[in-house]
Amino acid sequence: MDFKKLLCAAASLAMAASIFTGCGKSEESSVSKAESSAASEIALDENAEAAEKLLTDLNGTYRELWPVILADDYRQTWLDDSAKLVGEENAEGAFEKMSSMVTGTVIGEDAVKKYADGNMAYCCDFTQDVDTFTFDGSTISGKDADGSELFEHTYHYIGMEDIRGLYIYESDDADSGEFTYFCMAPDTMATTWHIEFRYGSDLDALKQYDAGEYAYWLASGISVDYTADDVSNCIELFCTENLSE
Repeated sequence: MDFKKLLCAAASLAMAASIFTGCGKSEESSVSKAESSAASEIALDENAEAAEKLLTDLNGTYRELWPVILADDYRQTWLDDSAKLVGEENAEGAFEKMSSMVTGTVIGEDAVKKYADGNMAYCCDFTQDVDTFTFDGSTISGKDADGSELFEHTYHYIGMEDIRGLYIYESDDADSGEFTYFCMAPDTMATTWHIEFRYGSDLDALKQYDAGEYAYWLASGISVDYTADDVSNCIELFCTENLSE
């Protein structure tokens, strides 16, 4: 999780909206409606193809990420990787800060109130009593800690989420409840050694990070078949993303 990206996303979007206000007429004068439509269709096709591939690349079963990589066995790995970027004297503080940012315990309106002063943290837990998620092609399912199945649906791609570039999938089944939509980051075990995603019943709320019922929540997972190298690579990635200048 790139904390800097999450914190700056809303401000960046607001700035972009301001910059492009009043530029529409100039844009339309240089690009015909037909060309714009064709470009949109091409982009949609490319995203749809990538979305289909992502589901295939995600094949497997996942558990929560942070209880794994924040375990005491890997503390020294965090400190060593942090020291390479901020120095040994600052490594402990950097680790404590990073870990605190992903171990929040509240989401939604409770989190909005709690973090009104700007001192925020993300909850990265699985919600709805899910212990493991399994991806199998277009099918996504989840089980609780006792191994009982909580849901299983097939999903289809419907578009992109703007802030973090998540691929949005909708259930093919009616009455899918809090598993109606999945918003998946383009992360896989082969590329980032973890996955990040959001899910729920309200797509508009899922597109917000600092408001609504899913505020300050971004689920993070790691394969149940993870290796020590996966954990080491994942820790190095998080340190690099969040401690590099």
